[in-house]
Amino acid sequence: MNNARATIILKYPVIPHVKHSTPLWASNASIYQVNVRQFSPSGTFKAVNTQLLRLKQLGVSIIWLMPIHEIGQVKRKGTLGSPYAVKDYYSINAELGTDAELKELIEHAHELELKVILDWVPNHSAWDNKLVTEHPHWYARDYKGDFRPAPWWDWDDIIEFDYSQPDLREYMIDAMSYWVRKFDVDGFRCDVAGYIPNDFWRQAREALDEIKPVFMLAEWENRDLHEYAFDMTYAWSWNEVLHDIVHERASLDKLRKYYSWNERAWPKEAMRMTFVSNHDENAWEGTPSEKFGDAEHACIVLSCLGQGMPLIHNGQEAGETKRLAFFEKDCIEWQEHSTGALYTQLLSLRQRYTALWNAEHGALMHQVPNNHQQAIFSFVRQDSESKWFMIFNFSNEHKQVSFKEDLFTDEYIDVFESSPCLHDLFADFELDLEPWEYRIFMRKY
Repeated sequence: MNNARATIILKYPVIPHVKHSTPLWASNASIYQVNVRQFSPSGTFKAVNTQLLRLKQLGVSIIWLMPIHEIGQVKRKGTLGSPYAVKDYYSINAELGTDAELKELIEHAHELELKVILDWVPNHSAWDNKLVTEHPHWYARDYKGDFRPAPWWDWDDIIEFDYSQPDLREYMIDAMSYWVRKFDVDGFRCDVAGYIPNDFWRQAREALDEIKPVFMLAEWENRDLHEYAFDMTYAWSWNEVLHDIVHERASLDKLRKYYSWNERAWPKEAMRMTFVSNHDENAWEGTPSEKFGDAEHACIVLSCLGQGMPLIHNGQEAGETKRLAFFEKDCIEWQEHSTGALYTQLLSLRQRYTALWNAEHGALMHQVPNNHQQAIFSFVRQDSESKWFMIFNFSNEHKQVSFKEDLFTDEYIDVFESSPCLHDLFADFELDLEPWEYRIFMRKY
């Protein structure tokens, strides 16, 4: 008799949706976007470098640099042009600094245990990129046979690539690899990633990971991008739903539907970037105070303590006082601000408590029903280390709130009390909330 253990072959095995590994350092990361041009009066890498310790103290761990490449001259928008109109993928815009200064910035970031990702623009280039003359067949054409800016958009300073060309793919992956090898960047934020075929992204991720494990952020909202290439995607719909709720164009149930969709339809490994601002929002839609008014801080708290990785757009911690001109020099107005203090507290909590970590590393949000479901958003996140009961009044009216079921009952501290004391929240607990007010209760086990 053969005593060897039989191998069980499953007829229908479970195949993981995500087939790559996210670097573990991203488990509790938050991300900070830097527009080098507007970050300081000099608009240089050197100036960013001097602020890395401050950003570390703010609580972020990933620094995203907007495109650093030379900008095209042909059909340039404004005086300085869009950084998303790339003239040379191997170049550095001399206005920002030198190769050595970028290396110094990245080396200093790594000394501070910060990661640096570069903004990558693979969908299109400037009209005067040398590829236009050297490899014109790499570019898409319109119905007239002419080079094509992105259809339907006012992007006439760029022309789109055609990813059915294998040589273009090789060029683009080699160019991305160059920045990882030479400068030790930790990954990329990929512009309009959904315009590029998913099979290209699989090829790119595999090539980059052979150099070092990278972190990939897609400017897109599609779960399939997570399968082979991306660690994080934009939560555009989260931002849009909150904006509509604040302006009474949508019910609060739309936010519940977002979290249901995120939990059930997306893989557990998928990190979603939750944000109240970024360079597009700031330039074209408005500052957070313009968009969210008195609800701004409530939205920031939810972006940081709910499921998702929060993005801080440069200047948010200073109150983001204006829309930054996109094609001109227009410095951020730096100042001490309550928003900066809020972010510092929130990001410190995220780093310390595993229940608040990203994707599969953190705890799910479980709804706590209440007597004002049309206005009050309440939920619990908990694991073996801590329990969080969070309540948000997403309305412009005072509410007296009571809660159903017993998931929330426990002893907590209120993390925003100046002198925290123990709160015994029992089944018939009631809470008065002013318009747009939020309360965050935490129990540490």
